[in-house]
Parts: sequence; C-alpha cells; structure tokens
Amino acid sequence: MARNLKPRHKASRRFGENVADTLKESKKNYPPGMHGPKKTFAKVSEYGRQLKEKQKAKAIYGILEKQFKITFQDASKLSGDLGQNLLTILESRLDNVIHRAGLAQTRRLARQLVNHGHFTVDGVSTDIPSFRIKPGQVIKVKTNKLKKGYWTAMAEKIDSVEVAGWLSLDSAAMTITVNSLPNKEELPNNIDTPLIVDFYSR
Repeated sequence: MARNLKPRHKASRRFGENVADTLKESKKNYPPGMHGPKKTFAKVSEYGRQLKEKQKAKAIYGILEKQFKITFQDASKLSGDLGQNLLTILESRLDNVIHRAGLAQTRRLARQLVNHGHFTVDGVSTDIPSFRIKPGQVIKVKTNKLKKGYWTAMAEKIDSVEVAGWLSLDSAAMTITVNSLPNKEELPNNIDTPLIVDFYSR
C-alpha cells in the first residue's frame, strides 16, 4: 500500500495551517526551505494557486495523487455542485468518519485503527480506510479489540469527544451511526474547491 512519507510538519508550514494531520504544532511560522524566514516569493500564478489547493486537500485527508484523482472523477459523475460532491466523498471515507466521530484524534490514527481491523461496518469486518460509508450504516468497534489499551483509555474520555452533527456516537456500545451525509454547512470551509475543479478542468 502506497504511503506518503514526506515530513508532515513541512506541509503545514507550506500551507500556513495545520493540514498535515498532526497534533503537534510547529514553532516555525514560515514556509520550509533553505532560505528560511528571509525567503521571498514571486507572484503565484493561477495554476500555482490551483495546484497548491489540490495539494492542501490531499494533505488534509492523507491521500496520494492517484486516489485523489479517482475521487475527483467519481465526484464528477454525480449531479450537483462538483466541489461539494468531492468534499462529501472525502468526508464519507471510513477513516474520516472514525475521526469525525471522535474515536481518533487524527485521520492518520483513524487510518491505522482501520488498517489493523478494529471495526465492522454493518457487522462486516472492514479494514479499508477509503471504504465509502453510506447513510444508515453502523460502524462498531470489535468486541475483542475493546480490551486493548487504546480503547480502555478512550472509554474514560469518550463522553467528552466532539462528534460531527451528521453522526451519532453510542459511547456504551462503541458504535457510530451515520445519520446522513454532511450537508454544505457541515463540510470543511478551509478548502477552496473551485480551484481544484479548475485544476482538473484544464
């Protein structure tokens, strides 16, 4: 399985926000590079803005170019706003749903939990982070995994986690119910999807 092995803190510095799925904040508030804070930048072209926004979205969701392009192609086959469709598909990934339900602080951790087979979807063991979740489906932590140290620690703080409005979390049963897909107001507002649409429309 392909993985992005590039330094994640540098990605956050490059985009000027914590997009690289890390809890640790960098102390350096300037872009990476050998010239450091003294580096000057030429005017960014429209193509450069489009490319940067696509790269930022990839960094936020932790996916590589091939998978991101396939996701965009899937979104283009749906009716309605293409940018909104793209974000909806990205938000409905299993690893993202785990993260949005508060069972993992980062998408990276959620992806690791999924890969290690901690969850079932509608009773079926699922270890594919990109698995697309649909409304009405129920995600459950496997009973044999609840004895692991991660889940015993999670049980102590689960009542205080933040859960996205389109999801329901049953802390006693350790289940997530997908009530609906996120609406426009519930989608991330830090991704300029028109730039991404323009990038792939060239």
